[in-house]
Amino acid sequence: MKKLILIACGLIAGIGLMAQNDRADNIVGTYAGGSGKDAFKVKITKLQDGTYKGQVCWVAELYDANGVMDVDDKNPDKSLRNTPADKIVLFTGLKYNAKKQQWDGTKIYDPNRGIKVSMTATFDSPKVLKIRGSVLGIGETEVWKRVE
Repeated sequence: MKKLILIACGLIAGIGLMAQNDRADNIVGTYAGGSGKDAFKVKITKLQDGTYKGQVCWVAELYDANGVMDVDDKNPDKSLRNTPADKIVLFTGLKYNAKKQQWDGTKIYDPNRGIKVSMTATFDSPKVLKIRGSVLGIGETEVWKRVE
């Protein structure tokens, strides 16, 4: 009986996870990532063309001890180097891939390194979004938790 209950619970959890990855607009919301002084929040919105944009909307430490604002000083686009850290656009043009039940088709910007890498996003659970950035198959995965 215990085994049957565990199987049923696993199926219900799996169905819930599939439901998060099966609708394009499920990704819209605000997510928290990082920790401590490196904590941040990203707001994902849907654009008029049906793609998605992710923009930083909060950082834990916007100003240093001297009152100097943290800006995007590593951006390869010199015109964006004075963008405040809490306004950096991480990605635009993210598309939902129904066949793979994931979001992909764009690059994500890493402001710590000043580079863009290929991006995929999937839900690990209803409130946990896994963001994978990679170059030539080598990459990192970050976990963002939905807060709104």
